[in-house]
Amino acid sequence: MISQTAEYALRAMVFLAMQKSPAVGHEIAAATKVPPGYLSKLMQQLVKSKLVNSQRGIGGGFVLAKAPVDISILDVVNAVDPIEKITSCPLDIMSHGLNLCPLHKRLSLATAQVEQAFAQSNLSELVEESRSPLCTSVPLESGG
Repeated sequence: MISQTAEYALRAMVFLAMQKSPAVGHEIAAATKVPPGYLSKLMQQLVKSKLVNSQRGIGGGFVLAKAPVDISILDVVNAVDPIEKITSCPLDIMSHGLNLCPLHKRLSLATAQVEQAFAQSNLSELVEESRSPLCTSVPLESGG
């Protein structure tokens, strides 16, 4: 559905949404089980996309650039590995032109539905749902 890169970025963003103070890279990596070197590259992309702010020095680290309610899942996915849209025949069949065959039309519709669902879900919702006693995922909260 989404790439490993996008999932790692979402884990990091949910972690940051749960924090009350800046989080440093090794703390994020440990809590989210994202390899530290890979996380570093992801955080650079998230900063470049203006979803995360980075502060150097004592008391520094990473924080969300906006409120969690204002960051959609789609924002995060698009920042690191956008979902590919099918706009023309992937097989380069010239007679199809811009018209998609039945298979590719359905794939295109499914992609649009996924994008819509991701656009309508935000980090704040993910944080609230992860605090549910029914959630069995790895806890992403640190002591801070």
